[in-house]
Amino acid sequence: MKNKRVILQDWGLTDYKEAWDRQEAIFADTVKLKTEIRNRQVAALAGTNEPAEEILTPNYLVFCEHPHVYTLGKSGKPEHLLLDEAGLKEKKAVYYTINRGGDITYHGPGQIVSYPILDLDNFFTDIHLYLRTLEDAIILTLADYGLKAGRYPGYTGVWFDADNEKARKICAMGVRCSRWVTMHGLAFNVNPDLDYFKNIVPCGIDDKAVTSMQQELGREVDINEVKQILTRHISVLFGMEIDG
Repeated sequence: MKNKRVILQDWGLTDYKEAWDRQEAIFADTVKLKTEIRNRQVAALAGTNEPAEEILTPNYLVFCEHPHVYTLGKSGKPEHLLLDEAGLKEKKAVYYTINRGGDITYHGPGQIVSYPILDLDNFFTDIHLYLRTLEDAIILTLADYGLKAGRYPGYTGVWFDADNEKARKICAMGVRCSRWVTMHGLAFNVNPDLDYFKNIVPCGIDDKAVTSMQQELGREVDINEVKQILTRHISVLFGMEIDG
């Protein structure tokens, strides 16, 4: 039996390291539970144990914002951060090397960061489909605001005008997956200070711009409204039952 219920949590403005630790704890507990369930199933099939009461792994959809922070993924290059320690201090930003995929990115106030901590065995076991489905949720959310976005061939994330010299990225993605349990996720630019992107080579791409909903629409956007719309699209696309 698959558990389609997803616990929705909004952590608000949370220090990056604190959020990372909270993610890791949920992720580790879920992976441990999956291992225990699998061991019980194997023992029951071998006839060495009575069939155990069915236990379902949980799923979480977390939203938050972070104070100014730069994070470098496993495939990233440290030189893509264009600030030294003094520069980071001046910008009131911090820097972490982390265990997601992808290169360097920025998180800050006005940006929706979402961490789906899902057991993909409850949905579908295809990491590429997982990323494409998250992209679809962003694309549909932007469409609700009259903005036409799409994909940039060969890259993850969501873009405007990806087929010409005006290409600009509005949502970055980087995930970790073990035993089909996911963590990390996406960073969706709603109202962030885009100047902070000038201090990095975003996602290792040095010839494309970064944008936001605020910049594209010419006005500040209600970030809580965007979260609600995005949640709806994610839940429909994944077939989730949102709890929270």
